[in-house]
Amino acid sequence: MENKLSQIEKSKAFHQLHHQKQPLILPNIWDPFGAIVLEKLGYPAVATSSAAIALANGYPDGEKLPFDDLLKILKRIVNVVKVPVSADIETAYATNHETLAENIKKLIDTGIAGINYEDSHHTQPDLLSIDEQCKNLEIIKEAISKSGVDVFTNARIDVYIKTQLSQGEKLAEALKRGLAYKNTGADGLYPIILSNKRHIETIIKETQLPINLTFTSHLPDMRTLKEIGVARLSLATGYFKNTVLSMHDTAQKLLQVEDSYRADFPLISPDFMKDIVK
Repeated sequence: MENKLSQIEKSKAFHQLHHQKQPLILPNIWDPFGAIVLEKLGYPAVATSSAAIALANGYPDGEKLPFDDLLKILKRIVNVVKVPVSADIETAYATNHETLAENIKKLIDTGIAGINYEDSHHTQPDLLSIDEQCKNLEIIKEAISKSGVDVFTNARIDVYIKTQLSQGEKLAEALKRGLAYKNTGADGLYPIILSNKRHIETIIKETQLPINLTFTSHLPDMRTLKEIGVARLSLATGYFKNTVLSMHDTAQKLLQVEDSYRADFPLISPDFMKDIVK
């Protein structure tokens, strides 16, 4: 009962983090240690990246990581931090409505406080129809209601990465989907890779929902994002790519080491390292 109450409290806190003056910034992690690092730095929540988790465990992205493995990883991440954890669940590994309901329950049982749910499937070139996605969201919200935990549902909109529409058509489609998802109970919208300032402003104004953007160099500056009311910024696989690049560069240097080489690695407190096994 205590764990359930804690999850309910975390979910409420996660909702509140989307309604503040400062955007919620979420570097997307893939393991318990990454979650601990962010919590120690003062992040009020952590979020996962499906691609990063898959790649870190030897699988390609696109629900190739076994679902049971994902559940174990999420549960471990939740258990090592006190802050809310949001999970990138792709399409919840579901090919029918019954499996979707079952899998959402299993995901909630890991202790997560939020989910990202996509409106396209890795095996299909096109987006799911709005009606089909709204039905999926209805099933998700029903499972969330039955759980007693108000898990934050971040509805991803893949218009900007999976269509060949003109810019005007992309905005119209993103708005149409955003409003439909809102009416179906989505708590936030994630038009992934969107960076056009006018489009961002329009979606925020028309939907009146917290908007999540991908933190890239193409976005307007932080001051502008605050002014127009962006609620959340995440790095998607960017945090993982930067980490892998650092690992790659260090290992490459070791292959070219000279006699005069001295290792120069940053020191980390032993107490910090011990936290991983708590």
